[in-house]
Amino acid sequence: MRQIPVDTSTATVMVAQPPQSKVKDRRTAERAMDVETGAPLSTVDVMFVANGEAEILSVTVPETGISGDLVMGTPVALTGLVARPWENEFNGQKRHGISFRAVAVTSLAAGASKPKAG
Repeated sequence: MRQIPVDTSTATVMVAQPPQSKVKDRRTAERAMDVETGAPLSTVDVMFVANGEAEILSVTVPETGISGDLVMGTPVALTGLVARPWENEFNGQKRHGISFRAVAVTSLAAGASKPKAG
């Protein structure tokens, strides 16, 4: 699958919604897992401000890559952020979009260097 690296060096990024468990199947509530590491996945909604525009992005990250207390408004760094275009068909309707994935989401607030307990 094609991955497009996202440059965050000139952006301001802060938490819009704290981490939530990513669900693979809503009917069974099965948790989504990283296919390479087996780590449980979470999503963190962030406000991404660059070039005078703000967007809310939902970023998927392994639970092991979440560090610090990520509450609304917390400034964060996104390590290894990539965008992935996707397309699928469900009930005869085609859908497409861009998903975002990061290796880590790290709080930039003072004293936030400890990894989150799982």
